[in-house]
Amino acid sequence: MEKALRLISDAIRGKELDFTTGNINRAIVLLAIPMVLEMLMESLFAIVDIYFVSKVSVDAVATVGLTESVSTLVYSIAMGLAMAATAMVSRRVGEKKKEEASHAAVQALLIGIGLSILIGVPAFIFAEDILRFMGATEAVVETGSDYTRILLGANIVIILLFVNNAIFRGAGNANLAMQSLWIANISNIILDPLFIFGIGPFPELGVTGAAVATTIGRGIGVAYQTLLLTRGTGILSPKKSSLFLDWPIIKKLLNVASTGAGQFIIASASWVFLMRIIANFGSETVAGYVIAIRILIFTLLPAWGIANAAATLTGQNLGAGKPERAEKSVWRSAFVNMIFLLTVSIIYFIFSSTLIGFFTDEPRVLEAGILSLRIFCAGYVFFAYGMVVSQSFNGAGDTRTPTVINIICFWLVEIPLAYFLAVNLDWGLAGVCWSAAFSETLLAIIAIIIFRRGKWKNVEI
Repeated sequence: MEKALRLISDAIRGKELDFTTGNINRAIVLLAIPMVLEMLMESLFAIVDIYFVSKVSVDAVATVGLTESVSTLVYSIAMGLAMAATAMVSRRVGEKKKEEASHAAVQALLIGIGLSILIGVPAFIFAEDILRFMGATEAVVETGSDYTRILLGANIVIILLFVNNAIFRGAGNANLAMQSLWIANISNIILDPLFIFGIGPFPELGVTGAAVATTIGRGIGVAYQTLLLTRGTGILSPKKSSLFLDWPIIKKLLNVASTGAGQFIIASASWVFLMRIIANFGSETVAGYVIAIRILIFTLLPAWGIANAAATLTGQNLGAGKPERAEKSVWRSAFVNMIFLLTVSIIYFIFSSTLIGFFTDEPRVLEAGILSLRIFCAGYVFFAYGMVVSQSFNGAGDTRTPTVINIICFWLVEIPLAYFLAVNLDWGLAGVCWSAAFSETLLAIIAIIIFRRGKWKNVEI
C-alpha cells in the first residue's frame, strides 16, 4: 500500500521525465495518472458547464451543441499541431537532445498563434451564418450568436492550451500539463455561474456568459503555461533565439500536423454532419443528444489521458531505439483503457435515466438523452483500443495511417450509414447513434490490424 501511494505521489509530482528505461507498468502509471487527472478536470467542466446552461433554456443547450460541433474543427487543428509537437519533442527527448526539443516546442507555438488568427477573424464575423448553416432555428441564432462569436473568435486560447500541454507531455512533464488544465477549468467552473446568472457584480449574460467564462478560464491556463515555459521548467528551457521562424523545423511540424489535423478534421466533420442530421428532429432531440455526449465526455477524456500516455511512451522509446518496448507499452495501455471503459459502459447503461434526469426533466429531451447514452455504451470497449492505438501511431509520427482509417470509417461508413438509418429507415436519432457506435468499432479493428504489421516503428521525424 505504501509503495502504491508513493508511486501515485511520484506521478502527480512528475518525478520522472525519461521513460525509455525501467519497468513499463511503472512508466504507464507515472504518465497516465497526471494525464487522466488532467482530462478528468476537463470532463468535469464539460458536465458543470452543460448543467448551468441547461438552466437557461433548451435553445441555450442547442446553441452549445451546434457551436461545439463546429468548434471541434478548431480542436482538430489544435490536436493536429499538438500531436506534431508531442511527436517531435518526445523523439528529441528520447535522443537526449534537450535544446532541439525546446526549440521545436517554440516553433509549434508560433504556428499555433498564426493559425488561431486565420480561424478567429472569419469566425467572429460570420457567427450567425455558422449557426444557420448548422440548422439552428432563428430563436437559437438570436439567443446564441454571441456565444458562437466569442468561443470561436477567441480560439487562440484553445489552440495554445492544447499545444502547450502537448509539449509538456512530450517532454515527460505530464504533471505540468495536468496543473495548467486544472487551473483553467477550475477558473471556468467558478466563473460559469457568475457570468451566466449575473451573481454579485457580474452581468447576467445567459448562454453568452458560458463563452465568456470559458475563454477567460482558458486564458488563465495559457498564462500559467507560458510562465512555466519561460522559466525553463523540467527538461525544456526555450531560448529567445527560438522566437525567430525556423522554416525547416516548421515544415517538419506542419507535415505531421497537417495529416494529424486532417485526421481529426475528418472525424470532427463527421460529427458536424451527424449534428446536422439530428437538427432535423428538433431542439429537444439536439439538447438530449448534447447532454448525453457531455456525460460520455466525462469518461472519454480520462480515457484519452491513457491514450496520450501511450503516445509519449511510443515517441520516447522510438527515439531511444527501443521499438519493442514502445509496442509493449501500447498493448498494456490499451488493456487498462479497455477495463476502464467496460466498467463505465455498464454503469452508464444501468443508470442512464438517472444521469440524464440530473440535467433535465423535459420528457422529449430526457428520452433522446437516454437513448443516445445507451447506444453509445455498446461501442465503448472498442473505443478504448481504437483511441490508444491511433494515438500511438501519432506518437510515432505516423499521422497518415490514422487519417486514412478515419476517412474510411467516418466519411465512407458513418455519415452514409447515419443518413440511411435515420432518414431512409426512419430510425431518427437512434440511427445516428448506431452508425457512430458501429464506425468506432470498425476503426478499432482496422487500427489494430495495421498496428500489428509494425511499419510505424520505422517512421522518421
